[in-house]
Amino acid sequence: MTRAAGRPVTALAALLLLLAAAPAPASAAQHAPRHLEGTLPSGATYVIDAPARWNGTVLLFSHGYRPEGTPNPAVNAPDEPTKKLLLKEGYALVGSSYAKNGWAVEQAVPDQLAALDTFTGKVGAARRTLAWGQSLGGLVTTTIAERHPRRIDGSLSLCGLVHGGVANWNSTLDATFALRTLLAPGSGIRLTGFKDTADATASGNRLGAAMEAAQRTAPGRARIALAAALHAIPGWNDPATPRPAPDDHASRQANQYTALRGLVARPGFVWRAEAERRAGGTMSWNTGVDYTAMLARSAAYRQVKSLYKSAGLTLGADLRVLAGEPRVGADPGAVRYMADHAAPSGLLRKPQLDVHTTGDALVPAEVESAYRRAVNRAGRAPLLRQAYTDNAGHCTFSPAEQLGALHTVEHRVATGSWGDTSPAALNSRARDADPATPARYTPYRPGPYPRPFS
Repeated sequence: MTRAAGRPVTALAALLLLLAAAPAPASAAQHAPRHLEGTLPSGATYVIDAPARWNGTVLLFSHGYRPEGTPNPAVNAPDEPTKKLLLKEGYALVGSSYAKNGWAVEQAVPDQLAALDTFTGKVGAARRTLAWGQSLGGLVTTTIAERHPRRIDGSLSLCGLVHGGVANWNSTLDATFALRTLLAPGSGIRLTGFKDTADATASGNRLGAAMEAAQRTAPGRARIALAAALHAIPGWNDPATPRPAPDDHASRQANQYTALRGLVARPGFVWRAEAERRAGGTMSWNTGVDYTAMLARSAAYRQVKSLYKSAGLTLGADLRVLAGEPRVGADPGAVRYMADHAAPSGLLRKPQLDVHTTGDALVPAEVESAYRRAVNRAGRAPLLRQAYTDNAGHCTFSPAEQLGALHTVEHRVATGSWGDTSPAALNSRARDADPATPARYTPYRPGPYPRPFS
């Protein structure tokens, strides 16, 4: 018998006092929800959320492009409604800010892996790790899947730039080259090799003004439609606008014009200037490109022909002008940089699901054809599945659609078989996960990517 505060205490009571004073074991601490934030060695920040009842799966989320000079917080989910649903289902979430804004695939991949290491150290080892991301984050995710397969069990790319940096900047050049050649001949508007951001902005503004004037005339509208076709911009690309009929060429062209104006205002010039500084030169070219053949493969070919006919123009004459215009060359070192850091090879080693909206103007669904071709050439076709939602816009997925896609990847990882990945099956999974938001998976096969993929 012992004494405490002058009173006898039994051995059992003493043991209870000791247990009450001792810290809770790690296993018990894991039952409390955790929200952790911090800074990685690179200077990137990270954010971790682990629910009270963690199901053992951690989701590594890679965010999309953020322009220079804009806020760059760490995020671990694409939006708050989706995040809440995932935590409710028991998933743990982790993601980083990346150390730099812009075309930061070089920094994003190691920062994401470092964030994953931080999760393991602070929360615990996951039973299963799935990588997922949107837009540029879809490219980051695909790069992790191809180059660091031991770190993950499966991956999901949403509206991803899975065609890679080289193809992306080539495709952007195709559109701006056609616009300058046909709408502002002899203007000398710079398309690549910008001196600085101000130079890029001025060049984009000049081309934008030429587009604005052209849109007021039938010949100008036809030529803008031709440039849109070379970039595979769909005729319905804004979910806030009505969907035009397939043969409503005028309405479709108006939508393409709006999307091209956005491309010229930022990605085609200002964002390109940032990417060129990162790569050390011009990473895109159009030497040897046959724009007549590219247009013939386009889903918008009939629309362009119709608009040219209505405007009283000869399509062949404009294509010959494009063919004769002096071309843009690339800096080999810059191409090498982009290929080394941001060009998927198709060499998947773990299962990946790609999901795209059918009406994406910024990263058209045709990029999925490019990646499917690369995966097939690499002999990894069984590891890839691709699906499409019937909606306009870039990354305009509902929480239901995102959870349905994640559940599909997890099913493949858990069972070793994709099972049914039809639109009906994906919609069923989406509705089960969140009946309150749309499930719009649809049968769809995009056309070929405009520029041959390499």
